Amino acid sequence: MRSGGIFDYDRKKVRIIELQDLTQDPEFWNDPDRAQSIMRDLGFEKEITGKWENLDELRESILVYKQFLEEGEDVTSELEKEVERYTDLLEDLELQNMLSDPDDHRDAIVTFNPGAGGTESQDWGVMLFRMYNKWADKQGYKVSVIEYQDGEVAGLKSATIEVSGHNAYGYLKSESGVHRLVRISPFDSNSRRHTSFCSVFISPLIDDTIDVTINDSDVELQRFHASGAGGQNVNKVETGVRLVWTGTLSDGSKERVVAECQQERSQLKNREKAMVMLKSKIYELEKEIKEREKQLLEDSKGSNEWGSQIRSYVFHPYNMVKDHRTDHETADVQGVMDGELNPFMKAFLMENSITDAS
Repeated sequence: MRSGGIFDYDRKKVRIIELQDLTQDPEFWNDPDRAQSIMRDLGFEKEITGKWENLDELRESILVYKQFLEEGEDVTSELEKEVERYTDLLEDLELQNMLSDPDDHRDAIVTFNPGAGGTESQDWGVMLFRMYNKWADKQGYKVSVIEYQDGEVAGLKSATIEVSGHNAYGYLKSESGVHRLVRISPFDSNSRRHTSFCSVFISPLIDDTIDVTINDSDVELQRFHASGAGGQNVNKVETGVRLVWTGTLSDGSKERVVAECQQERSQLKNREKAMVMLKSKIYELEKEIKEREKQLLEDSKGSNEWGSQIRSYVFHPYNMVKDHRTDHETADVQGVMDGELNPFMKAFLMENSITDAS
């Protein structure tokens, strides 16, 4: 079926023609930000309609194999492979089609902050850091390390990455919150079981189309020596920049927001990038205020302790990863740590789409 209430193929094909017409305007690139936004939308519409066309082809192939099977030809293996491909592509298309928030298409800023517990939590922080890097790689996204502070013994004290790619924020917004690990500690000589926490905060990377105004007097500038992930010293001068905003949000609540950048060799460029990140984080906080039906903000800003986690990763005494918001779970702990997160993201998006529709 070519069109429907959830996925309107014909409407998307018309949209592609409209966007292509806009690109033919001789003055199209006079506004680079608008042009890039249109090109991004055009690429997405082509991608999603292309997947739908692939589904049609797979469906026809499945019907042919079923006919061969009915005629006595042994094509069971081929049929099973086509059905598996069809199912995987359909699930991928379903997931993409759930991303309808105006900010879902944006790049994402992911900030890691280990909870209390020293080396244990800091090591858990770097495990999550690697997990999201692996997930992004599987999606074909680009990851840039904006800031990374090594842990005292192992792991990280804090880190921020930028994940670039269509719908990066739409997928990753499901990951905002406190993540809890239960395992036999490799740092405990008595091999005791430890529980560690790390908060992950996700915000969309804003651009010039979004205006976030903050007073300079509310922002404190701090400089520090930049260092690379894994302890590599990338600069011996204070090129790293930390901006600390202390102010009042639209609902009257007081907030302290921190953004760091050590990506560039120039302090000025790091400051500019840190300001974009700071505004992006404030924008996310304001966004959550306006969307009270979604409680991600409270989860992501909850204290890193018992009772506030969104997901548990149990390595001992059994293997289980469970999301406490959707009850989605899996025993494939290694797969999850290797970046197999889409089933958790899909469960979250499906639950929220049902909530929004009710």
